[in-house]
Amino acid sequence: MTDRHKIVVVGGGAAGLELVTKLGDRLGKRGTVHVTLVDRARTHIWKPLLHEVAAGSLDVGHHAVDYLHHAHAHHFRYRIGEMTGLDRERKVIHLAASHDAEGREVTPVREVPYDTLVMAVGSTTNDFGTPGVKEHAIALDTPDQAVRFHQRLINGMLRAHTQVGPVLPGQLHVTVIGAGATGTELAAELHRTTREVAKTGLDKIDPSKDLKITLVEAADRILPAVPERLSGEVMSLLSGIGVEVRIKARVTEVKADGVQLADGGFIPSELVVWAAGVKAPPFLQGVGGLETTRSNQLVVTPMLQTTRDADIFAMGDCAYLVEQGSDTPIPPRAQAAHQEASHLYKQILARLDGKPLTPFKYRDFGSLVSLGHYTTVGNLMGFIQGKNMFIAGLFARVMYRSLYKMHEMAVNGMVKTGLDALARALTSRGTARVKLH
Repeated sequence: MTDRHKIVVVGGGAAGLELVTKLGDRLGKRGTVHVTLVDRARTHIWKPLLHEVAAGSLDVGHHAVDYLHHAHAHHFRYRIGEMTGLDRERKVIHLAASHDAEGREVTPVREVPYDTLVMAVGSTTNDFGTPGVKEHAIALDTPDQAVRFHQRLINGMLRAHTQVGPVLPGQLHVTVIGAGATGTELAAELHRTTREVAKTGLDKIDPSKDLKITLVEAADRILPAVPERLSGEVMSLLSGIGVEVRIKARVTEVKADGVQLADGGFIPSELVVWAAGVKAPPFLQGVGGLETTRSNQLVVTPMLQTTRDADIFAMGDCAYLVEQGSDTPIPPRAQAAHQEASHLYKQILARLDGKPLTPFKYRDFGSLVSLGHYTTVGNLMGFIQGKNMFIAGLFARVMYRSLYKMHEMAVNGMVKTGLDALARALTSRGTARVKLH
């Protein structure tokens, strides 16, 4: 190892991948700095797309970024492994061994040294200790989980079609717990794709009678984090297409055959998705003696530095920052992660040049919610002369898709993003609208 400055980014989500790509193109290419990405997965997919993977309307293979190939192309190094600990005195992170599907060790337990460490490990589902969630519900934190859900969905439909006797009550019911953006978008997408699958020769299944999607929310309205008008619009659209929405419904247990509610009600379900809350990964709690919150987030200063170590930064869902003049932390949203990655890139360059750091300022551009084939609605903040603007339909859909294109361009550049989009458009004409495997 040379004495060149070592920058290590842990977590290859939206923020982490954008950051290492920029640092690699700027510093790694010159050979002045070692830039390393650490992630336990081998590929990246934009997390807001996972509900489409779960519903079968998006093929992971067409959108995944291979970390090893991408690292080579953008002059940084990729190290596979799950971070398990941190030694701040020696300035190393600890990685667990990685194994293949047969249980054979691929990489051993290792240490990765750093001079500047950036934590961008995102978030995981928070089940709030609800009984049965781990055993009987599926989260959508990773592509593997989304693919697993989709396979179980297709297998359930094939089973119902080929079994002796009629489709049983509740056999093809899906309950989505948590009506935030992920849960709401998934419910709408599932409503469409399950009906598309039923049309492919599964004539024993009656979509209007056998297929049912239920969205459950403990708050008094769906999408509680967005403006009430937007929430009401989405509620009307979901009800209009036949998705059953239950608000003020608290789940007390997830069972093998359905969901138990606090009011004594029971929702029969073949599949249950838990999308009711998020928290940072458990290993962050007190890691290396750093300050953390009850939800495992790393507390950071306005410069995105951890409060107890100026050489360690955090961004995205795993970072906790309350800006001056605000009484709530920056929300765990894709636009916040993107803004923090852009800001931290400039911070690191300034730090290497011995220049002072500047505080991060979050700008909320509003909310967009895609109901897939049906419509997209949203609320843009400060879009025209500082006023909010409600949008829906084609324009909202274009804006929603542009968020992903911005991420793709930050990672792959404009030319490759354009070519990839063209290739997908051409190949999609000859492929099924919904994956059946």
